[in-house]
Amino acid sequence: MSRTKVVPIPVMGRHNINAYLLLGRRPVVVDAGTPGSGKRIHDQITAHGVDPADVSLIVITHGHIDHFGSAAELHRLTGAPVAGHVADLGPYRSGRVREPYLPTGPMGRLMDRNPKLHAQAEPFEPDVLIRGETGLEDFGLAARIMPTPGHTAGSVSVLTDDGDLVAGDLIANSFMGLIPGRPANPPFHDDPRQNLASLRTMLALNPTALHVGHGTALDPDRVREWADREHDRLARLDDAGRLTVRSE
Repeated sequence: MSRTKVVPIPVMGRHNINAYLLLGRRPVVVDAGTPGSGKRIHDQITAHGVDPADVSLIVITHGHIDHFGSAAELHRLTGAPVAGHVADLGPYRSGRVREPYLPTGPMGRLMDRNPKLHAQAEPFEPDVLIRGETGLEDFGLAARIMPTPGHTAGSVSVLTDDGDLVAGDLIANSFMGLIPGRPANPPFHDDPRQNLASLRTMLALNPTALHVGHGTALDPDRVREWADREHDRLARLDDAGRLTVRSE
């Protein structure tokens, strides 16, 4: 197969919330943005010279409303099946995220007050249930879906054979992408330690770039340095009894 091209699709702002169009033998979409953004994603797919009816799969990286909010709409607009991990079936089937959100810092505590994050999206039933590493060759893409739990229990990333990691909310840019290129936690994590372990597992595969849901592509070496600092920060929080983890 030819090289896979990773094309960001802005859903909100220039980089605040991203979906992605992966161009291989057949196109695959990763994430579906907030509720009501399906038409915008559809139109941007067209703007990149791709017939939306050719999309072979829509991969949802996790069960937060800014990533699965328009999955049902985008499925109707393209006809493509939707893939999601079995551990996040609850949000997908109900249209509601698991509450409460667990903020990773001040940005998360501020965003938790936004009623849009607590709204109900249109529910959907994944056509392709992800339980483990899953190759995408049958969907025309030289890539694999990789389970990366921690941000949510059912978080996944997509790793192309060329080394591009489409990472969802495994890592983000500072302040929801407002400071491009600087690695940071996204506003929320269900289990920060498990997420960090997933991030380090992906870094051990030597990706060439990390394409994230919030911000621009991140350099793996900068992310490695950040991960070392994050490990120390989490250890301090744990020692102080201040590390919050979802128990369910």
